[in-house]
Amino acid sequence: MQVSVDRDRCCSSGMCVMNAPAVFDQDERDSLVTLRQVVLLPEQFDDVRLAAELCPGRAITVTEDEPAQAEV
Repeated sequence: MQVSVDRDRCCSSGMCVMNAPAVFDQDERDSLVTLRQVVLLPEQFDDVRLAAELCPGRAITVTEDEPAQAEV
């Protein structure tokens, strides 16, 4: 899983920080979203998905990894 943020879409609601504080933060100057980490642990996946879903500005993009395909 990969996560990215679009600060231009951020409306500073803080939903991301409330749901995944290890991953998201808010800039002290403008309160816009920042990423605290870019490598996510599997136990963080659900919280990051929820933060993206609840973001009113749709500033968080979650990209799921493609499952490995078994060779035939």
